[in-house]
Order: sequence, then structure tokens, then C-alpha cells
Amino acid sequence: MSISLLALALATVAPGDTPAEAPASPAPPVEIAAPAAEPAPAAPAEAPTITASAPADGPGDIVVTAREKSPADPLAALNAKSYETIQAVDEAVVGPVSLGYKKGMPKPLRLGLRNFLRNLEEPVIAFNYLLQLKPGRAVKSVGRFAINSTAGVGGLIDVAKRKPFNLPYTPNGFANTFACYGIGPGPYFFLPLVGPTTLRDLIGVGMDRAALPAVVGKPLDQPYYAIPANVIDALNDRIDIDEQLKQVRAESADPYTETRELYLRQRRAEIAAICPKKGQAIEQGLPPRPGKGRD
Repeated sequence: MSISLLALALATVAPGDTPAEAPASPAPPVEIAAPAAEPAPAAPAEAPTITASAPADGPGDIVVTAREKSPADPLAALNAKSYETIQAVDEAVVGPVSLGYKKGMPKPLRLGLRNFLRNLEEPVIAFNYLLQLKPGRAVKSVGRFAINSTAGVGGLIDVAKRKPFNLPYTPNGFANTFACYGIGPGPYFFLPLVGPTTLRDLIGVGMDRAALPAVVGKPLDQPYYAIPANVIDALNDRIDIDEQLKQVRAESADPYTETRELYLRQRRAEIAAICPKKGQAIEQGLPPRPGKGRD
């Protein structure tokens, strides 16, 4: 802060009344000491620089951008709001319900229902391997379906992943097929009941879920089957990602961006495992995508 200098007031001395016959003696001179020079004010500390931009519709408003823009996420502002809302609902409702399902449902029964639903995916998985010109993988998927549907009691037990078969569950679908044929991911979304996805993946998952009911018909196309099956599938997916969600929420400075980048990296890795020229191999140890491969 600058310090103002004080103005000095000078006193005026008036001669007193003196007798006429006696001349007044001259008053002694009054010495006024010059004020001591005040020290110069210290220069203020330099304020931190804030990089800001003025929006086009208001030059007086200042907007500070904290999140780096991503070409893959043109609807970032809307997606971030959706993410915040969904995370609040997840913490209050979905998370506790899924963990209650995990604790309340006996593990053999819970895993049996998950295996049953996975087994129903195998025909669609095998069909997409054929579309991707991977006949060997298609045969393995058909083998899994045959083994688990018979020796695995209708798919309740994943016998095929054990010795001597050694055929683990490997997800696949129309979204991967689109990628293998050069169709890009399109814009990124974070949607209720879906979570992180892209336009390509959203269309592909919709086709995956509609394919088998459309071919088989009843009971797979009936609400009394489809609704509980989708709910159980969603609860299992939420259980699978619980630790990952806790880590992102606790350690990430920007959980929305971290979730988006993790999803996109995982998808590139999954596509690279099928069509190396269309995907991108990434570092080892990356956790699997929700519901896709954990036991």
C-alpha cells in the first residue's frame, strides 16, 4: 500500500500590543526544522498471474478454464454435469444397493447368475468373431457355450475356463466389429444407466443386447426376463468396479477426466487385442473394463 505524506501546518506569529513610547524589540527568529524524509514505501509483492479468457458475449466477464479440452469429448460440459449427478446417485443409492446385493446374496448363487448371463452372450460373441474374420476364436466361443450349457448346468457354472478346456470368458460385440472395419468411436458420453461410452459403443451394445432375444424369442424378449436380467447384470458390473471407483474418487484431482481417459484407453486395448491395426496396445496391469473379465 502507498503511504501518503502529511502536510505540515506552519504557525503565524503576530506581534503583541506595545507602548507607543517604547519601540518594540525585534522578536527572535523562529527556526522551523525541516521534516525528516519519510522512508519510501516498500514495493508490493507481485500478484500471481491468472490466465483467463473473456467470453465472446461479455468482454467484462472472466472465465478460467480448469479442464483441458479433448477432441474425443465435444460435449464435456454436459457430460461433466451428468457425471456429477450420476455419481451423487451412485453414492446414495446404487453403490449401497449393489454392495447389499453382494453381501446378502450367497456367493455361489450370485456367481451362478452372472455365469448364466455371460453364457447367453456367447452366440453373439462367436458371431462377431466371424464378422471380424477370426474363425478360431469363434470356434472357442461356441465351445464355451456348448460346454457350459451342458456340463455347466445351463451356464450356471463356468466349467469351460477350467482344465482341461482352458477357455476363459472373452467379451466381444458389434462395437468391436465396427472398430475392426474402421468406424471411429465418435463422441464420448457419460449417460445414466450406461456410464462412460462412445457413440459407436452405445450402438454396438444396443445391438448386442437385442440380437439374441430377436433370434431366440421367448422368454428372452419378455419384460419379466429382460428387466431382472439387466438389473442383475448392472449390479454385478457395479460390484466389479467398486474398488476402482473408490480409488478415482479419493486420489484423482479431476475424477471425470480420469474416468473418461481410463475408459478410452481400455477400449483401445480391447480393440487392439482383436484388430491390432485398429486399436492401441497399452501398458500392462490396466484393470479390466466394468463387468468384462473379472471373476
